[in-house]
Amino acid sequence: MFFVRVLVFIVGLWAVLWTLTSAIRTVVLSRSAVSLLTRVVFASSRKIFDLLAHDRRDYEDRDRVMAMYAPVSLVLLPAAWLTLVSLGYMAMFWATGGFSLSEAFAVSGSSLLTLGFVPVESLGERLLAFSEAVLGLGLLALLITFLPSMYSAFSRRESAVALLEVRAGSPPSAVEMLERVTAIGWLDQLPTVWERWENWFTDVEESHTSYPALTFFRSPQPDRSWVVAAGTVLDAAALTLSTLDVAPQPQAQLCIRSGFIALRRIATFFGIRFDPDPSPDDPISVTREEFDSACQRLSEAGVPVLADRDQAWKDWSGLRVNYDSVLLALAELTIAPYAPWTSDRSTPSHRPPKVRRWGRG
Repeated sequence: MFFVRVLVFIVGLWAVLWTLTSAIRTVVLSRSAVSLLTRVVFASSRKIFDLLAHDRRDYEDRDRVMAMYAPVSLVLLPAAWLTLVSLGYMAMFWATGGFSLSEAFAVSGSSLLTLGFVPVESLGERLLAFSEAVLGLGLLALLITFLPSMYSAFSRRESAVALLEVRAGSPPSAVEMLERVTAIGWLDQLPTVWERWENWFTDVEESHTSYPALTFFRSPQPDRSWVVAAGTVLDAAALTLSTLDVAPQPQAQLCIRSGFIALRRIATFFGIRFDPDPSPDDPISVTREEFDSACQRLSEAGVPVLADRDQAWKDWSGLRVNYDSVLLALAELTIAPYAPWTSDRSTPSHRPPKVRRWGRG
């Protein structure tokens, strides 16, 4: 019996330490790190929310359901931490030999919640009780300090996404963005736009790999999405470099590189596979007919477009191939709203709404 109690004590201690490590990796560690417990909580919650949203044909209804996914999962996470810690200490209290299973459960819960309604007598039991109380308060404090940092990153992300609606419509599109910039005479101001979005991509990469839950936090408006915004800006920068008859813009090249690196890092965290070194002539999801139609629309709007459409297509598709697959995969993962050249070509499980409205916002 002695060896059984020793083994149970070790298992309980391991459960507590494993839970604490998971919390540190999720909240404290300032780098991309996978926690099995966090992944299980979010994956299990996602299955439930997918079922709730599955039969809702209207996108706004699905968006309303999925908007609760990340917040609910974050609430479940500390509940999972505290449950495992309580069970771990329950095992250790029982292993000391002074409590039955029901008594060990009661003293563990009393210590974890700092209620103190179950007395403990020996020095070892008191040390266990004190350590459990400190750990329980510490886990809650971690989450409390974690939320302001995460919502600060969310606010920075969404301010740029909201501003994009002014420049690129709703839902946003790269073609409409370039049309509007041309219409107001700001075509020569695009380099400053690319610089701002280069910084935005860098910030998103850091925040969404350090705090992966941010990936699933949805915009305040159902027709906005950070994934769609990323795709719109990347496509607009690629069109500027490949298709527009304007002065060279190295800022656009840096924006594109910053963008596909950010999307790839986030995709890597979620186990999304992609070709890290694609060939410029690899196939992409946008067809030549769609590209030609976009060029025609730009030309009719007075945007200076190069005459050599074959070379423009070759150059644009050679840029798009760097982020095409990860962009669509992230749109699928986040159930992004439908927008041209991003989530409008996702897999069958991401079904279109009853009516697609591509009108200009």
